[in-house]
Amino acid sequence: MNIETLRADMVAAMKAKDKPKKDAVSSLVAAVKKAAIDEGCRDNIPEELVDRVILKEIKTVQEQVDTCPDERAELKAEYRARLEYISAYAPKLLSAEEIRAVLSEKFAEVLSTKNKGLIMKTVMAELKGKADGKLIGSVVAEMIQ
Repeated sequence: MNIETLRADMVAAMKAKDKPKKDAVSSLVAAVKKAAIDEGCRDNIPEELVDRVILKEIKTVQEQVDTCPDERAELKAEYRARLEYISAYAPKLLSAEEIRAVLSEKFAEVLSTKNKGLIMKTVMAELKGKADGKLIGSVVAEMIQ
């Protein structure tokens, strides 16, 4: 996903007067811009950064949905709608089998050390934003046993 697509969708939501979608996409654009400034690539934002920010925002909104009390039904519905809009932009993540294949293909040497910390440090540099960190951790733990 690139930032220009997000901006175009935000403008389209504004023109359609779709406030919930505009708010969700607008928060994504703001989060991407902030991350880009923090990483020093303000003018040329890479798609990898945008995908990483989208995944982080999905986790944040999912946590809001999970922690919202049931008495606040309208707020919970708003969070769910926001999660649905943001999830539409999420990149396709690798499955456990795909992670296993990448690990055995590219990181066989590091896997042989059986040092989970070292393996995760090496693997996450390659797979960050392409797969869920918890899933990677469980696959690595399974493979080093």
